Amino acid sequence: MEPGTQLGRYELLEPIGSGGMGDVWKARDTSLARIVAIKTLRRQHDRRFETEARVIAALNHPNICQVHDVGPDYLVLEYIDGTPLPCPVASDEVLPFAVQIASAIEAAHAKGIIHRDLKPSNILMTRDRSIKLLDFGLAKLMSDTPDATTLTLQGSVLGTLAYMSPEQSQGKPLDQRSDIFSFGAVLYEMLSGKRAFRGGTVAETLTAVLNHDPAPMKVESEWERIVRRCLAKQPFERFQTMSDVRKALEAIRCKAVGQQPSVAVLPFAIISPDKEDEYFSDGLAEEIINALAHIPGLNVTARTSSFLFRGKDLDIRKLADMLDVRTIVEGSVRRAGNRIRVTAQLINAANGYHLWSERYDREMADVFAIQDEIAEAIASALKLKLSGDSVPARRHTPELPAYEEFLKARHFLRKGAPESLKRGRECLEHAIALDPEFAIAYAEMAACVREAAGWQMETAIEALPKARSFAERALEIDPALPEAHAELAAVALFLDYDWKAAGHHFRQAIAHDPIPATVSNLYGFYYLMPLGRVNEAISELERALREDPLNTMCRTQLAVLHWIAGRHEEASAQFRQVLDLDENFWLALMLRAIWLAELDKVEQALIYAERAYKVEPENPGSVGTLAALLSRNGDPQRADQILGRLGHSSSYGVSIGLNIYHHVLKQYDKAADWAEKGIEERHPHAIPATCGPIRKHLVACGRWPQLEQMLRL
Repeated sequence: MEPGTQLGRYELLEPIGSGGMGDVWKARDTSLARIVAIKTLRRQHDRRFETEARVIAALNHPNICQVHDVGPDYLVLEYIDGTPLPCPVASDEVLPFAVQIASAIEAAHAKGIIHRDLKPSNILMTRDRSIKLLDFGLAKLMSDTPDATTLTLQGSVLGTLAYMSPEQSQGKPLDQRSDIFSFGAVLYEMLSGKRAFRGGTVAETLTAVLNHDPAPMKVESEWERIVRRCLAKQPFERFQTMSDVRKALEAIRCKAVGQQPSVAVLPFAIISPDKEDEYFSDGLAEEIINALAHIPGLNVTARTSSFLFRGKDLDIRKLADMLDVRTIVEGSVRRAGNRIRVTAQLINAANGYHLWSERYDREMADVFAIQDEIAEAIASALKLKLSGDSVPARRHTPELPAYEEFLKARHFLRKGAPESLKRGRECLEHAIALDPEFAIAYAEMAACVREAAGWQMETAIEALPKARSFAERALEIDPALPEAHAELAAVALFLDYDWKAAGHHFRQAIAHDPIPATVSNLYGFYYLMPLGRVNEAISELERALREDPLNTMCRTQLAVLHWIAGRHEEASAQFRQVLDLDENFWLALMLRAIWLAELDKVEQALIYAERAYKVEPENPGSVGTLAALLSRNGDPQRADQILGRLGHSSSYGVSIGLNIYHHVLKQYDKAADWAEKGIEERHPHAIPATCGPIRKHLVACGRWPQLEQMLRL
């Protein structure tokens, strides 16, 4: 090759560089009159060259060099006028450069591609100070066979040793966490100007990568923590996804520009003579949360997390740290006849000082005005500009007696047990009778009836049509109500297996902020996960947890999603966090037991199954889990005794318990039989019981196609 050589319609102009797979030339596209880069092929690498072409063609990201064309022995790439990433990088450019690199790798991972050769020389800085990631010549499609991950050349592992993960340098199978290690090595060099792992010989460099931690850097602790976690020797100790890395970098950006205002509203203390008025004080605090959540520029912790600390005497700074907020709202409520006294104060969590406080002595009829005034005062104290100089308009101002019944209903429904569900439903019936235009009450009723089917209080065939009617009535009153759209989506899933209709309603439900946590739960776990969109489901639940970090249901579902994705360390971490928050959360106990059983840790699993059964001895899932683990642990007599509590196999809901029972026993054909029964019953838990962690086993035993057809996936 020399200047002037023609490769098809391309004229070579001048050499740019040379690498292990071929030479790179600046060239002119004579047809389109544009400058391109051409990588020529060294013939012995033709298979890898074809891989590179296929990999790059699948990517479309502003920070990744684009492919234009493929020739018989060359690749035509976007020409980038830039220079290799200089190290160290100027302090004001480290963060934007790092975020761009992380975003590019994240995009590649989303396509199932790992780079495998990330290093500063493969990262170009353009004249406009943007980043372009180059050279996917060593990229490996994750969907290929594991044996192909260790391509070698003349007995040497490909790539640049100083930036390789320990598993890559040892020729082991790779996943996206290998790129995370390499990113950490690049980031270390960007910050310090020195290689993280240095050695005078190949052996010394390899020893450093495998056994030594890089020297400390003179940087802020946030940078040090990110780099150290990326460079952990064991993959499970690193960030698990590049999305996690990017979020950690974005957190530094938030701190650098001044953290966005954030607030958590704690449950208001009740100081009325009648302590049963707790439902009212809780409702008042929740309504203030809802009002604040609509204020642009303010991060508001959701109710589930804020209310977890009821009755606990914790330091305000510790509370704020656990909820990741800068300010706390607390207050009290006293009711006497038709009068109400509300006190509220906004506290700076850093120093404990009051930023604002106020007392309101009003008629009960003024409760809605009090809620709005408190929200406006908090926004003003935080120097936030309110849209229209006031909190967003209420969707509906209900009649006060109906509102009180609605608050009582929510108070009971939040307890999440059959008896409280029944009492909550009675209160909602009263609220709707008192105010037939109360849209959110209809939506809550739809959710209440749907959940009754999940608790075996009535069959799904009976309950779900009623839930649909309530949700449709809510939308007649308020066509944009997200909770009502989410309930219609749930009915479309559980009753009709109509994924198209469910998707339509979920898109309506998540169209506007804030997105209620219940909507995220349904959308992520019951819609995205069964469709095989597990990474999207994880992202949705992670987003929900940023607003509601202590939501045990949401975090339990996230643990299961990581389990499905094969990220067992992350699944374990999520289960631990849930049980640290609530050691008696039976669903997390049961699912952790099933997870451990699948890992053949039967004795550990049995401990959690016993605890789940103790909390929920009537639930088919906890019964099936414990019975199976007792059988596996050599106690068939007690196993049969426990299993007998399920009742007759034809009874509604028993199918779920028997599906789990055979799943834990690894009798997947029999588990599939009961999955079919659950699907026919339209039991709400039939979808995760079929499409969750057991799916891979149903595929392996050949039963999945029939179940997939029944679910209309």
